[in-house]
Amino acid sequence: MTPSPSAGASPPGHEHRTLQVPDGLAGERVDAAIARMFGLSRTRAADLVRDGHVAVDGRSPAKSERMLPGTVLDVSIPALRDPLAVVPQAVDGITIVHDDDAIIVIDKPVGVAVHPSPGWTGPTVVGHLAAAGFRVATSGAAERQGIVQRLDVGTSGIMVIAKSERAYSLLKNAFRERTVDKTYHALVQGHPDPLQGTVDAPIGRHPRHDYRFTVRADGKASVTHYETLEAHRFASLLQVHLETGRTHQIRVHLAALKHPCVGDLTYGADPTLAARVGLTRQWLHAVRLGFEHPESGERVEYASDYPDDLQHALDLLRDEA
Repeated sequence: MTPSPSAGASPPGHEHRTLQVPDGLAGERVDAAIARMFGLSRTRAADLVRDGHVAVDGRSPAKSERMLPGTVLDVSIPALRDPLAVVPQAVDGITIVHDDDAIIVIDKPVGVAVHPSPGWTGPTVVGHLAAAGFRVATSGAAERQGIVQRLDVGTSGIMVIAKSERAYSLLKNAFRERTVDKTYHALVQGHPDPLQGTVDAPIGRHPRHDYRFTVRADGKASVTHYETLEAHRFASLLQVHLETGRTHQIRVHLAALKHPCVGDLTYGADPTLAARVGLTRQWLHAVRLGFEHPESGERVEYASDYPDDLQHALDLLRDEA
Protein backbone atom coordinates (compact mmCIF):
# COMPACT_ATOMS: atom_id res chain seq x y z
CA MET A 1 0.00 0.00 0.00
CA THR A 2 1.42 3.37 -0.97
CA PRO A 3 1.02 6.01 1.72
CA SER A 4 -0.66 9.22 0.61
CA PRO A 5 -0.34 12.68 2.08
CA SER A 6 -2.97 13.64 4.59
CA ALA A 7 -5.21 16.60 3.91
CA GLY A 8 -4.53 17.81 7.44
CA ALA A 9 -2.22 20.68 8.17
CA SER A 10 1.37 19.90 9.15
CA PRO A 11 3.87 21.99 11.08
CA PRO A 12 6.35 23.82 8.81
CA GLY A 13 9.08 21.45 7.67
CA HIS A 14 7.03 18.33 8.53
CA GLU A 15 5.62 15.72 6.15
CA HIS A 16 2.31 14.37 7.55
CA ARG A 17 0.81 11.04 6.48
CA THR A 18 -2.39 9.28 7.59
CA LEU A 19 -3.10 5.71 6.44
CA GLN A 20 -4.51 2.36 7.45
CA VAL A 21 -2.10 -0.43 8.32
CA PRO A 22 -2.19 -3.09 5.56
CA ASP A 23 -2.79 -6.78 6.33
CA GLY A 24 0.80 -7.58 5.37
CA LEU A 25 2.15 -5.62 8.37
CA ALA A 26 -0.17 -7.14 10.97
CA GLY A 27 1.82 -8.21 14.03
CA GLU A 28 4.80 -5.99 13.22
CA ARG A 29 6.18 -3.62 15.87
CA VAL A 30 5.17 0.00 15.39
CA ASP A 31 8.73 1.15 14.67
CA ALA A 32 9.37 -1.70 12.23
CA ALA A 33 6.09 -1.06 10.40
CA ILE A 34 6.82 2.67 10.06
CA ALA A 35 10.32 1.93 8.80
CA ARG A 36 8.94 -0.36 6.08
CA MET A 37 6.04 1.87 5.04
CA PHE A 38 8.04 5.07 4.78
CA GLY A 39 11.45 3.76 3.76
CA LEU A 40 13.09 4.95 6.99
CA SER A 41 15.77 3.35 9.12
CA ARG A 42 14.54 1.45 12.18
CA THR A 43 16.36 3.94 14.42
CA ARG A 44 14.73 6.94 12.71
CA ALA A 45 11.29 5.30 13.02
CA ALA A 46 11.85 4.58 16.74
CA ASP A 47 12.89 8.21 17.26
CA LEU A 48 9.64 9.41 15.67
CA VAL A 49 7.65 7.26 18.10
CA ARG A 50 9.71 8.41 21.08
CA ASP A 51 9.37 12.09 20.15
CA GLY A 52 5.58 11.95 19.86
CA HIS A 53 5.31 12.15 16.07
CA VAL A 54 3.29 8.93 15.78
CA ALA A 55 -0.34 8.18 16.71
CA VAL A 56 -2.16 4.84 16.46
CA ASP A 57 -5.95 5.27 16.40
CA GLY A 58 -5.43 8.70 17.93
CA ARG A 59 -3.17 7.69 20.83
CA SER A 60 0.57 7.58 21.41
CA PRO A 61 1.94 4.03 21.12
CA ALA A 62 5.05 2.34 22.47
CA LYS A 63 7.58 1.53 19.76
CA SER A 64 7.30 -2.19 20.60
CA GLU A 65 3.50 -2.28 20.31
CA ARG A 66 2.24 -4.73 17.68
CA MET A 67 0.23 -3.39 14.76
CA LEU A 68 -3.27 -4.57 13.89
CA PRO A 69 -4.64 -4.54 10.32
CA GLY A 70 -6.91 -1.59 9.61
CA THR A 71 -5.44 0.49 12.43
CA VAL A 72 -5.25 4.19 11.52
CA LEU A 73 -1.69 5.40 11.68
CA ASP A 74 -0.79 9.11 11.80
CA VAL A 75 2.86 9.97 11.26
CA SER A 76 4.46 13.42 11.16
CA ILE A 77 8.00 13.30 9.77
CA PRO A 78 10.12 16.39 10.55
CA ALA A 79 12.70 17.35 7.96
CA LEU A 80 16.16 16.25 9.03
CA ARG A 81 18.34 19.16 10.15
CA ASP A 82 21.64 19.60 8.36
CA PRO A 83 24.17 19.06 11.17
CA LEU A 84 26.51 21.57 9.53
CA ALA A 85 23.94 24.31 8.99
CA VAL A 86 24.65 27.56 10.81
CA VAL A 87 21.58 28.38 12.90
CA PRO A 88 21.53 32.04 13.99
CA GLN A 89 21.09 31.93 17.76
CA ALA A 90 22.16 34.49 20.36
CA VAL A 91 24.20 32.90 23.15
CA ASP A 92 24.21 34.22 26.69
CA GLY A 93 27.73 34.71 28.03
CA ILE A 94 29.62 35.43 24.81
CA THR A 95 31.41 38.75 25.25
CA ILE A 96 32.73 40.84 22.36
CA VAL A 97 36.17 41.98 23.52
CA HIS A 98 37.20 43.76 20.31
CA ASP A 99 35.55 44.44 16.95
CA ASP A 100 36.89 46.21 13.85
CA ASP A 101 36.68 45.79 10.08
CA ALA A 102 39.18 42.92 10.10
CA ILE A 103 38.60 40.84 13.25
CA ILE A 104 36.29 40.05 16.13
CA VAL A 105 37.81 38.95 19.45
CA ILE A 106 35.43 37.19 21.82
CA ASP A 107 35.46 35.68 25.29
CA LYS A 108 33.83 32.27 24.83
CA PRO A 109 31.96 30.68 27.74
CA VAL A 110 31.95 26.97 28.50
CA GLY A 111 29.29 24.87 26.75
CA VAL A 112 29.56 26.61 23.39
CA ALA A 113 31.09 25.04 20.27
CA VAL A 114 32.98 27.23 17.84
CA HIS A 115 31.06 25.96 14.78
CA PRO A 116 28.44 23.30 13.90
CA SER A 117 29.55 19.68 13.63
CA PRO A 118 27.86 16.27 13.39
CA GLY A 119 26.50 15.23 16.78
CA TRP A 120 26.49 18.75 18.26
CA THR A 121 23.08 20.42 18.63
CA GLY A 122 24.02 23.11 21.15
CA PRO A 123 24.95 26.78 20.70
CA THR A 124 27.86 27.89 18.52
CA VAL A 125 30.07 30.95 18.18
CA VAL A 126 29.27 31.32 14.46
CA GLY A 127 25.55 31.04 15.19
CA HIS A 128 25.82 33.79 17.79
CA LEU A 129 27.72 36.08 15.42
CA ALA A 130 25.16 35.45 12.67
CA ALA A 131 22.31 36.29 15.05
CA ALA A 132 24.11 39.48 16.11
CA GLY A 133 24.48 40.60 12.49
CA PHE A 134 28.24 40.23 12.13
CA ARG A 135 29.56 39.61 8.63
CA VAL A 136 32.58 37.31 8.59
CA ALA A 137 35.05 36.08 5.96
CA THR A 138 33.58 33.67 3.42
CA SER A 139 36.71 31.55 3.02
CA GLY A 140 36.55 27.92 4.07
CA ALA A 141 33.60 25.59 4.61
CA ALA A 142 30.23 27.33 5.11
CA GLU A 143 29.97 26.31 8.76
CA ARG A 144 33.50 27.54 9.52
CA GLN A 145 33.54 30.92 7.80
CA GLY A 146 36.00 33.23 9.49
CA ILE A 147 37.20 30.56 11.91
CA VAL A 148 40.99 30.54 12.27
CA GLN A 149 41.21 28.76 15.64
CA ARG A 150 39.02 26.62 17.89
CA LEU A 151 38.41 26.06 21.57
CA ASP A 152 36.80 22.88 22.92
CA VAL A 153 33.17 23.06 24.01
CA GLY A 154 34.39 22.54 27.59
CA THR A 155 37.14 25.16 27.38
CA SER A 156 36.47 28.86 27.91
CA GLY A 157 38.44 31.95 27.04
CA ILE A 158 39.72 34.35 24.42
CA MET A 159 39.63 33.66 20.67
CA VAL A 160 39.72 35.58 17.38
CA ILE A 161 37.50 35.33 14.28
CA ALA A 162 38.36 36.87 10.91
CA LYS A 163 35.87 39.29 9.31
CA SER A 164 37.74 40.10 6.08
CA GLU A 165 39.29 37.80 3.50
CA ARG A 166 42.71 39.40 4.05
CA ALA A 167 42.45 38.89 7.81
CA TYR A 168 41.42 35.26 7.32
CA SER A 169 44.39 34.53 5.08
CA LEU A 170 46.95 36.32 7.28
CA LEU A 171 45.68 34.88 10.55
CA LYS A 172 45.49 31.33 9.19
CA ASN A 173 49.10 31.70 8.09
CA ALA A 174 50.11 33.19 11.47
CA PHE A 175 48.64 30.19 13.32
CA ARG A 176 50.31 27.84 10.83
CA GLU A 177 53.68 29.56 11.23
CA ARG A 178 53.30 29.55 15.06
CA THR A 179 53.68 33.31 15.42
CA VAL A 180 50.49 33.61 17.49
CA ASP A 181 51.02 33.65 21.26
CA LYS A 182 48.41 31.30 22.74
CA THR A 183 48.49 31.29 26.55
CA TYR A 184 46.30 29.10 28.72
CA HIS A 185 46.01 28.49 32.43
CA ALA A 186 45.34 24.95 33.58
CA LEU A 187 44.70 23.66 37.09
CA VAL A 188 46.12 20.14 37.18
CA GLN A 189 46.14 17.35 39.70
CA GLY A 190 49.33 16.94 41.70
CA HIS A 191 52.66 18.66 41.11
CA PRO A 192 54.51 18.29 37.80
CA ASP A 193 58.17 17.39 38.10
CA PRO A 194 60.01 19.34 36.79
CA LEU A 195 58.01 22.46 37.66
CA GLN A 196 58.40 23.69 34.10
CA GLY A 197 59.09 21.87 30.89
CA THR A 198 58.05 20.95 27.37
CA VAL A 199 55.95 18.07 26.11
CA ASP A 200 56.91 17.15 22.55
CA ALA A 201 54.74 14.17 21.70
CA PRO A 202 52.61 13.43 18.60
CA ILE A 203 48.84 13.28 19.06
CA GLY A 204 46.30 11.19 17.17
CA ARG A 205 42.79 9.88 17.61
CA HIS A 206 42.37 7.20 20.27
CA PRO A 207 42.18 3.73 18.65
CA ARG A 208 39.13 2.67 20.71
CA HIS A 209 37.32 5.91 21.56
CA ASP A 210 36.51 8.32 18.72
CA TYR A 211 35.81 11.22 21.09
CA ARG A 212 39.27 11.03 22.67
CA PHE A 213 42.81 11.69 21.49
CA THR A 214 46.07 10.22 22.72
CA VAL A 215 49.84 10.34 22.34
CA ARG A 216 50.77 7.93 19.56
CA ALA A 217 53.78 7.46 17.30
CA ASP A 218 51.81 8.00 14.09
CA GLY A 219 50.06 11.14 15.34
CA LYS A 220 50.61 14.77 14.34
CA ALA A 221 53.56 16.69 15.79
CA SER A 222 52.44 18.50 18.96
CA VAL A 223 54.45 20.75 21.29
CA THR A 224 53.26 22.15 24.64
CA HIS A 225 55.30 24.30 27.06
CA TYR A 226 54.26 24.67 30.71
CA GLU A 227 55.43 26.36 33.89
CA THR A 228 54.06 26.17 37.42
CA LEU A 229 52.48 29.38 38.74
CA GLU A 230 51.07 28.05 42.02
CA ALA A 231 51.45 24.77 43.91
CA HIS A 232 48.70 23.75 46.30
CA ARG A 233 48.07 20.68 48.42
CA PHE A 234 46.22 18.69 45.78
CA ALA A 235 46.81 20.61 42.57
CA SER A 236 49.01 23.05 40.66
CA LEU A 237 48.12 26.05 38.54
CA LEU A 238 50.10 26.00 35.29
CA GLN A 239 50.68 28.54 32.56
CA VAL A 240 50.69 26.78 29.21
CA HIS A 241 51.95 27.99 25.83
CA LEU A 242 51.07 26.09 22.66
CA GLU A 243 53.31 25.85 19.64
CA THR A 244 50.83 23.68 17.77
CA GLY A 245 47.04 23.54 18.00
CA ARG A 246 45.88 19.93 17.95
CA THR A 247 42.45 18.92 19.17
CA HIS A 248 42.52 18.43 22.98
CA GLN A 249 46.31 19.06 22.90
CA ILE A 250 46.74 20.48 26.41
CA ARG A 251 44.39 17.93 27.93
CA VAL A 252 46.15 15.01 26.22
CA HIS A 253 49.69 16.19 27.02
CA LEU A 254 48.94 16.91 30.68
CA ALA A 255 47.19 13.57 31.06
CA ALA A 256 50.26 11.91 29.51
CA LEU A 257 52.33 13.52 32.30
CA LYS A 258 49.90 11.92 34.81
CA HIS A 259 48.66 15.38 35.77
CA PRO A 260 45.27 15.77 34.06
CA CYS A 261 43.30 18.99 34.33
CA VAL A 262 41.14 19.00 37.45
CA GLY A 263 37.63 18.03 36.40
CA ASP A 264 38.70 16.45 33.09
CA LEU A 265 37.06 13.05 33.60
CA THR A 266 37.53 12.18 29.92
CA TYR A 267 41.29 12.16 30.44
CA GLY A 268 41.54 10.49 33.81
CA ALA A 269 40.86 13.21 36.38
CA ASP A 270 39.67 12.23 39.86
CA PRO A 271 35.86 12.62 39.99
CA THR A 272 35.97 13.00 43.80
CA LEU A 273 38.24 16.04 43.57
CA ALA A 274 36.13 17.50 40.76
CA ALA A 275 32.98 17.16 42.85
CA ARG A 276 34.66 18.65 45.91
CA VAL A 277 35.56 21.85 44.05
CA GLY A 278 32.27 21.96 42.15
CA LEU A 279 33.61 21.37 38.64
CA THR A 280 31.59 19.76 35.85
CA ARG A 281 34.25 20.39 33.17
CA GLN A 282 38.01 20.60 32.83
CA TRP A 283 39.80 23.51 34.55
CA LEU A 284 41.30 25.01 31.41
CA HIS A 285 41.03 28.61 30.24
CA ALA A 286 42.49 30.57 27.31
CA VAL A 287 43.74 33.65 29.17
CA ARG A 288 45.69 35.55 26.49
CA LEU A 289 46.01 35.75 22.73
CA GLY A 290 48.66 37.85 21.00
CA PHE A 291 49.22 38.30 17.27
CA GLU A 292 50.08 40.81 14.55
CA HIS A 293 46.92 42.66 13.58
CA PRO A 294 46.17 41.71 9.95
CA GLU A 295 45.41 45.31 8.91
CA SER A 296 47.59 47.60 11.05
CA GLY A 297 50.52 45.21 11.42
CA GLU A 298 50.81 46.16 15.09
CA ARG A 299 51.26 43.52 17.76
CA VAL A 300 48.01 43.25 19.72
CA GLU A 301 47.11 41.21 22.80
CA TYR A 302 43.74 40.37 24.36
CA ALA A 303 43.01 38.76 27.72
CA SER A 304 40.20 36.97 29.55
CA ASP A 305 39.56 36.64 33.29
CA TYR A 306 38.70 33.28 34.85
CA PRO A 307 34.97 32.51 34.75
CA ASP A 308 33.17 32.04 38.06
CA ASP A 309 33.29 28.22 38.15
CA LEU A 310 37.05 28.08 37.61
CA GLN A 311 37.76 30.92 40.04
CA HIS A 312 35.63 29.21 42.71
CA ALA A 313 37.45 25.89 42.30
CA LEU A 314 40.85 27.60 42.47
CA ASP A 315 39.86 29.56 45.57
CA LEU A 316 38.79 26.37 47.33
CA LEU A 317 42.14 24.71 46.62
CA ARG A 318 44.03 27.83 47.68
CA ASP A 319 42.20 27.71 51.02
CA GLU A 320 43.37 24.12 51.54
CA ALA A 321 47.04 24.98 51.04
